[in-house]
Amino acid sequence: MDQDPSPGLIPFTIDLTFEEARRRAEVVTALGPDWDPVAALEGEEAAYALLYSGLDADQQRTYDMLVAAGVLPGGEPGRASAH
Repeated sequence: MDQDPSPGLIPFTIDLTFEEARRRAEVVTALGPDWDPVAALEGEEAAYALLYSGLDADQQRTYDMLVAAGVLPGGEPGRASAH
């Protein structure tokens, strides 16, 4: 007995590439005309530097171990953790 298990259903497709481009455009629009990506990146860099400044020797060893393991990003440009 060959019967269609989903009678009356209409196939549905969506172009995810178009939807992703639309989503990104909406994000940039929401950020507004005053958003400065360079200033935002510089602020993130300054915050990162401040977060890991002034570590004592034990904290620095732990930080270095986490960077080496890929848990935390290192200090290089474009940094991101490996995991």
